[in-house]
Amino acid sequence: MDTSATHFDEATVKDGESPFTGRNGVGAPKDEYRRDNKDVSLAALLSEIQKTADFPLAEARTLPSEAYTSKEMLDWEVENVLGAGWICLAHRSQIPNPGDFINLDTLGEPLIIVHGKDGEIRILSRVCPHRAMDIMPPGFGYDGHGPADRRMGRECGHTRLFLCPYHHWSFELDGTLKGCPEMHKAEGFCREETALKSFRCEVWNGFVFLNLSGDAASVAAQYGELGHDLAGWEAANMKVVVEKTWECDFNWKVLVENFMESYHHLGAHCKTLQLTMPAKGTWTEQERSHSMRVNLPYKESIPTSSENDFPPIPTLDQEHYHQMAVYLGYPSFLTFTGPDRLFWYRIEPISPSKSRLVTSLLLNDTALADPKYPEKLAVAEKMLIDFHLEDMEVCTAVQRGFYATGYQRGRLSHLEMPIWLIQRYLAARARGTYPCMDRPVAPSQK
Repeated sequence: MDTSATHFDEATVKDGESPFTGRNGVGAPKDEYRRDNKDVSLAALLSEIQKTADFPLAEARTLPSEAYTSKEMLDWEVENVLGAGWICLAHRSQIPNPGDFINLDTLGEPLIIVHGKDGEIRILSRVCPHRAMDIMPPGFGYDGHGPADRRMGRECGHTRLFLCPYHHWSFELDGTLKGCPEMHKAEGFCREETALKSFRCEVWNGFVFLNLSGDAASVAAQYGELGHDLAGWEAANMKVVVEKTWECDFNWKVLVENFMESYHHLGAHCKTLQLTMPAKGTWTEQERSHSMRVNLPYKESIPTSSENDFPPIPTLDQEHYHQMAVYLGYPSFLTFTGPDRLFWYRIEPISPSKSRLVTSLLLNDTALADPKYPEKLAVAEKMLIDFHLEDMEVCTAVQRGFYATGYQRGRLSHLEMPIWLIQRYLAARARGTYPCMDRPVAPSQK
């Protein structure tokens, strides 16, 4: 995937030509979008994101609304941010045995994640190399060849091979062509050169990642600091026990920003998370090139465990028994952790104003063996749903606000440092690099 043509050139948009103008009085910086200009170019938008990201945290502000509504912006992100990075699609516990598979679509690609006969996890295209048929569309499948069933919000199944329902071409679990009826008269046709397209795939801490561009540094190399953060949970040995799919009327970045900043505990979660993890006490760690960590200490009067919790994970650092934490592995790998569990969010853009979100809860074998596991799981699932419904409400309302003529670009609180860091990440990708590589590193808030 060649991204060089879409890198931001700081000389592309000259001062005085920007459609972003101030409305805060005399001397206001030219950093707000003039609503009567409907044809803002991608170059102008990336230029404004760059200028905004270069403000210090104490002067940080929100982005132009077009960053969340422009199709050109989303196309750029698919090419330079999402497609160029690692996208987490599944956890190995969801396909534990050879022949297990998951069907999903991401960024317009119909995919199969499959556990091969050789034990390898692969990501294959579902598009048949014969006539472009989706070999496993919803509702199709044949006995003995793994009809997909709806399980935990996904099209899942088990098979010994893949069979295209259009002309009965068959493929091994590694994507190689096994059978192709009545092709013996096709001169020059070579079965060995025909296969389902394979995408770059890596398994890290049990999570299955996709890189569409095929040229990203390894997950382990990019997520070194994040790997240290999550090491105590031993996520490779955990299992997905709850999975919920949400159709969302907001831009994918709205969810990422909301997930990472805890300032909104004061409002959206005033009756839930604010009671245990007050916004005032939360803080963001030093800027990183490929990940972010935000700490959410428990209120001092809150017990470190309750009767509804699972047994605490014994391999954690002591700090994690007194707080939760939220993590972003750029561009979209979202996790948050408690002393006994790990949550994972997968966000997939569908359009500038629509996304599909999958929220998952992972537990270890000790939790699964708890005598009160069913009752505790029900409480954990309800909590996951309850506070996420609060997030869904505000995120949907935010997206509506981006289309309003009353939209104004706001100033950020120090508790919204994660939003500022995300801006710095987008700006760095527009320059063809990553944060911390050509700008000073933002320090930790503690």
